[in-house]
Amino acid sequence: MTCGHCERTVKQAVAQVDAQATTTVDLATGRVVVHSSCTREALAQAIREEGYTVA
Repeated sequence: MTCGHCERTVKQAVAQVDAQATTTVDLATGRVVVHSSCTREALAQAIREEGYTVA
């Protein structure tokens, strides 16, 4: 992730799974932190479907 578009895409993907989730993106490191009541796998799958790698 390197730009604001990437950030918005990931945040929107997470919001599709959990609209109440809190998502923080650090573009410099490419790190995303999500606080959600949904499972990690559900959130990771949504992010992967947008073309991003989840560690």
